[in-house]
Amino acid sequence: MAKRIHSPAMTTHARKHVLLAAAACLLPLLLQLPMSLGIGYGLGALAVAAASKRKPLPLLLRLLLGGTALLAVLAVAPGIGRDSACAVLAAMLALKPAETVSLRDGRSLVGFALFGPFATFLLDQGPVSLLLALAAVLLALLALQRLAMDEGQAMPDQGDAGQGHDAAHATNWQRQAVFNVLHLFALGLPLALAAFWLFPRLPTPLWGLPERSVAKPGLSDSMTPGGMIDMLLDDSPAARVQFFGPAPRPDQMYWRGPVLWDFDGRTWHQAMALQGFSPAPMQAGGPRWDYQIELEPSENRQLIALDVPAQLPEGARISLDYTPWAESPQYNVSRWRMQSQPVAALEADLPDPLRMRALLLPQGYNPRTVALGKQWRREAGSDSQGRSDAAIAERALAMIRREFTYTLNVPLTGRNEIDDFLFDRKAGYCEHFSSSFVVLMRAAGIPARVVTGYSGAYRNPIGNYWLVRKSDAHAWSEIWLPKRGWVRVDPTAAVAPERVHDTLADRRPGQFGNFSGLVPVFNAGDWLRRGWNDFVLGFNAQRQRDLLKPLGIDALQPRDLVALFALIAGLAVLWMSWLIARGERQRDPLLRAWHALEARYRKLGHGRAVHEPAQVWAARVAADQPAAGEHLGILARRVSNARYASADERGALTRLLRDLRRHRP
Repeated sequence: MAKRIHSPAMTTHARKHVLLAAAACLLPLLLQLPMSLGIGYGLGALAVAAASKRKPLPLLLRLLLGGTALLAVLAVAPGIGRDSACAVLAAMLALKPAETVSLRDGRSLVGFALFGPFATFLLDQGPVSLLLALAAVLLALLALQRLAMDEGQAMPDQGDAGQGHDAAHATNWQRQAVFNVLHLFALGLPLALAAFWLFPRLPTPLWGLPERSVAKPGLSDSMTPGGMIDMLLDDSPAARVQFFGPAPRPDQMYWRGPVLWDFDGRTWHQAMALQGFSPAPMQAGGPRWDYQIELEPSENRQLIALDVPAQLPEGARISLDYTPWAESPQYNVSRWRMQSQPVAALEADLPDPLRMRALLLPQGYNPRTVALGKQWRREAGSDSQGRSDAAIAERALAMIRREFTYTLNVPLTGRNEIDDFLFDRKAGYCEHFSSSFVVLMRAAGIPARVVTGYSGAYRNPIGNYWLVRKSDAHAWSEIWLPKRGWVRVDPTAAVAPERVHDTLADRRPGQFGNFSGLVPVFNAGDWLRRGWNDFVLGFNAQRQRDLLKPLGIDALQPRDLVALFALIAGLAVLWMSWLIARGERQRDPLLRAWHALEARYRKLGHGRAVHEPAQVWAARVAADQPAAGEHLGILARRVSNARYASADERGALTRLLRDLRRHRP
């Protein structure tokens, strides 16, 4: 029976290299997990690495830690999704050092850790994630080199290199290792760039990504008053908009998202059946705005457009209520060229089924609000021109201006949330105002609906584009008036300025209180991120076909791309071959010059044999060419002294190299 060979234990410094590489691979993944998991796993990884420094942790303890980490994933990210799968991977990577002792264990840990940066790209494809991934791969390759050298006993452990020679040896090894890794990067970079730019891309992927277990804050097809708070506190970008021509004022920028019709007493829902109908008739009230909107990944089909969208590109649709939506989920940054315009009349003739739907209220909810709406209807009366409806709406806005407060500090909702808001609390934010206003209008017999989206934008002077943040999320109302159709009413904007608390509207990105010194830094950073989205993430099949359009080539066909890729890849392979051949030459300049001298003699039939000492060779050459042989013998002695003699002789290396290069047979 064959005897099992055990791998030797890692040295102290080899373990440090391995743990540093594993930490660098884990870091970008932790930054994309929910904050509680990211911080917990990071601290856990540090504790495990410190506790297992001298010996591996007991098996029972490792099982206990693993079970706890999995329970944490189930608590924070329940279900099956790519974020929960990445969280499990991070947990396993954080615990792996607990059993890493031998050189073989070290290689396993480094190889396993490399899955970390690759998994990060399933959650984020930003430039920071890419830079962290490149740094992680660099450190992983350095760690693998250190493990290989230790296994071959190529150098002593640096823990014993306290004296000058060993310390210098260690420093030289570090420098050479970094050079080797950068050499590997240089070998593969041209081929990688050729594959990115020229390898034919499919218009649609062969497979899709699984959903996340925990959805990111964003617009959805439903709205519960109080549920938008996560978005209002999130300053991350939602969209970037570039106008071609005049842009509307920021207070006119209502970015239309899902329109909500159905109310069950607690939550508003989108009427999905209306997506199959053509947009309602619209009468324009002004010139169109032409713009391009770049949307961050939402992982659903929701789009936004400047209210009201008039024209959307291929791949996008407008439903009957002018809700914009995409034909497929948006997992990546997407770019849409749109047109919108002010409205003079929107659906001036409301069909009876839609009127009934826009008046429907659930039975047994919010009795005080329903009673107030009916009372206002009796007091206002009715007329065919809609003046009474407009008066009721203005009466509600006047009540809001007089009595209500805007604040983000709102308690949990109850069964009759609308009653609690209108009659007792009288404080809330856009969801509460729009929802209560629509219920009150419906109770008064006025068709109404809730519209969700974003309001306003921040103009970035670098690049001259507008940034819409998730904290710009907003909900407003639309009521139907005779001859005018659907009219936007924003009850939140009616709150008196002195009654507005916790406002987010005037907060510039990068500004903290009265300190605005970081605003230019934010502007530059967001402009660079926009360029990354355009240059890298937005490089799709269509842009690949148009790659050579500036050179007069209208569109690259798949066969053209294949030929061009083959050409560039062939050149890249030649580049790699040249670098490899260049790397195999003698690195010592003295030996390189001596070998070149030997080659010159070899061409004349006086080459040195492999086993022949230099002085013997010089004497043999002197028998045929006395002058050259004598000079060759002098050079041979100088080379020997420079390599093996005193430091004084080695100090003349520059002159010796010059003489070797000048010598001719």
